[in-house]
Formats: sequence, C-alpha cells, structure tokens
Amino acid sequence: MPKNKIKKFEENLSFPNLFQLGYHELNSIGFNLKGKWNHGFFENENPLILELGCGKGEYTVGLAAKYPLNNYIGIDVKGARLWRGAKTSQEQNLKNTAFIRTRIELTDQFFDTDEVDEIWITFPDPQPKKNKVNKRLIAPRFLKLYQKFLKQKGIIHLKTDNRKLFDYCLEVIESEKHELIFSTTDLYHSSIEEDVLSIQTFYEKQYLAQGLAINYLKFRLHA
Repeated sequence: MPKNKIKKFEENLSFPNLFQLGYHELNSIGFNLKGKWNHGFFENENPLILELGCGKGEYTVGLAAKYPLNNYIGIDVKGARLWRGAKTSQEQNLKNTAFIRTRIELTDQFFDTDEVDEIWITFPDPQPKKNKVNKRLIAPRFLKLYQKFLKQKGIIHLKTDNRKLFDYCLEVIESEKHELIFSTTDLYHSSIEEDVLSIQTFYEKQYLAQGLAINYLKFRLHA
C-alpha cells in the first residue's frame, strides 16, 4: 500500500467527525448515534442531508459551507477519498459536517426512521453490466433501503454523466410510482437555478471539460 494512503488512513483516525465501523461491529454493538445525530453529534434540530458515495465529499463540504443551518453527512467506503472531505471540513471549521466510512448497503444501520431529510447521489458508478443492475444506487432495493430513514417528503437528487443510468432511474421512478419533480439531460443548458449548479465534483469538472452533458433529476419516494 502506498505510504501516502497509509498516512491518510492514520489521519482519518484523528478526525472527530469521521466514523468507521465494520459489519461485525455494527451487528454486535450497533451505532450509538443512530436516531440521535441531531442531539448526540450536531447538537441542534437542523435538517440532516446525506451524500451517498460521496468520494472526496465535494457536495458535503460545499453545501455545509453554503448552508450552516443544515447538517451534512458524506458516506463512502473508500477511506482515502473520505480523508479529503474530512480534512477540508476540519480546515474550514465546518461544525455541520460528518463522514461515515461504510458500504451504502449498511446505511440503515446508522440512521433511524424519519431521521434524514434529503439525499444526494452524485456521479455514482453506473454499473453498466446487466448482472450488476442491483448494485446501482438508485435500484429499487436501494430505494427501499432509503425509505427506512428518509422522511416521507424527503428529496433524492441524482447527478450523472451516464445517460443509460439516468434513463434507468426514470424507468424505476415510473415503474415504482415515485414522484418525479424535475429532470434534464443537459443540466447546464436547463432552466434550473439551484445548488446542483453551484457545486461541482472532481469528476464533473473533468466531464464538462470533455464537453459531456450532465444529467440531473430529483424525485420523492412514494409513501
């Protein structure tokens, strides 16, 4: 393992806002902040917003800096990527951020019913192979997982450069009878004026430099 990665893993252990629990640890003792994030960690009643598969946490950090009256949590399984978001949040003294190193499949172990107000999914792995469809973060099995902790009126955002993934999500929304709020296959030439434009991930900047269109949609899960 590269020394730089080892150094990041070691520094991750020092961040007070980065949580790392393994599968067996979650099953044996559980997570002490589940259902208690507002009082137990953030010490306020502000809305709680997740960035799933957050990578370097650009949205977690960017939105937290822009909206100090919201709480943001970035979730990813890659510790070296999380290091960047956690370190930046510490450098900027953002008290409304946290990060969790875990698989998305285990997210419901960290949050309780109606605890989360909103979810961002930014440039996830499109999992293009047919036998990998269930691994897409907007596959029905994942949406059922999110329903365990997302509030009834909570919004899910998807941002992707992959048109097939975007179309697949639209199909899922229609077939599962979820509520589509907005969608576009060319975000930067659309009429929308929201945070989806003001913050760009590392990969998004690369895609835009290549002249690729960015797809975006937001929707609500049915009751």
